[in-house]
Amino acid sequence: MARFHRLRVAAVERLTDDSVALSLTVPPELREQYRHAPGQHLTLRRRAEGEDIRRTYSICSPAPDGQGPGTLRVGVRLVDGGAFSTYALKEIGVGDELEVMTPAGRFTLRPAPGRYAAIVGGSGITPVLSIVSTLLRREPDARFCLIRSDRTAASTMFLEEVADLKDRYTERLQLVTVLSREEQQAGLPSGRLDQERLTGLLPALLPVEQVDGWFLCGPYGLVEGAERALRGLGVARSRIHEEIFHVDTGTPVVPTAPAPAPAPAHSTVTALLDGRGGTWPVQDGESLLETVLRNRPDAPYACKGGVCGTCRAFLVSGEVRMNRNFALESEETEAGYVLACQSHPVTERVELDFDR
Repeated sequence: MARFHRLRVAAVERLTDDSVALSLTVPPELREQYRHAPGQHLTLRRRAEGEDIRRTYSICSPAPDGQGPGTLRVGVRLVDGGAFSTYALKEIGVGDELEVMTPAGRFTLRPAPGRYAAIVGGSGITPVLSIVSTLLRREPDARFCLIRSDRTAASTMFLEEVADLKDRYTERLQLVTVLSREEQQAGLPSGRLDQERLTGLLPALLPVEQVDGWFLCGPYGLVEGAERALRGLGVARSRIHEEIFHVDTGTPVVPTAPAPAPAPAHSTVTALLDGRGGTWPVQDGESLLETVLRNRPDAPYACKGGVCGTCRAFLVSGEVRMNRNFALESEETEAGYVLACQSHPVTERVELDFDR
């Protein structure tokens, strides 16, 4: 069960003009709870003016060996008007305490021999940095191709950390950098990494058909274009893993989806959470998460936008419609998982299991 604990800020490092890395100290008694897989994220919470503000930030430090981590490091990029990112860049200091949820997320790679690749944009480097550093340290027979896109060199997060990895694993890490708004003295021409460009670029960089896993992370447009390019090159969907950091509110989950079934006049949701269950009426227009939160404030959530996946639950019975889904992979939805923050009842009775 995901839980919040107060962790002390050990360091605040300025990465670029609009991003920082926060290092958090994990006391010995909590280290097992904060053990994480490479690629997972943390939800940070603050309360301001009576509002509960939560945001998810990926862990950029390598996954720990043996006991859980003594320190966790996350990257935070400023978002225009961002309630938490503005606070992180302008107010958080060493010695402050933050409320931090235990690690979550399925955008992960279990280290194993093989060939892997990632296409990332902007702050999408954050979870991939953890994936790459953990994989290459643990698996001498693994290779990784990292293709990253940024606006300019000055806006590139974790520039030194990636350079250090390249120096350490010269033969096993292939690094390709593309700047969309700045010419480079060497390397690829500037410009966006869209579907057309990736379709021509990827086969020239590596044997696409031999890659065991592709990891796509960044803004929705980049991830969508990269997935279409890979599928057009014959890559199976099961080898493509995605995490989206930002989606415009008007972007539908499936642009051509049929009209949803009308909601029942009266419906209830039964939810199992941390071993305790309850049944409650769903008010008009509420998502299932909102219904559960009215009665169980400890229900897990972060973005409420269908992006982070923190509120994932198993649909035990009944039928729901999801407005948006940018967090669950097709295998998860086929297995019966839904995002509670985006789910609305189609049947009069719905049962969710948050513990499964």
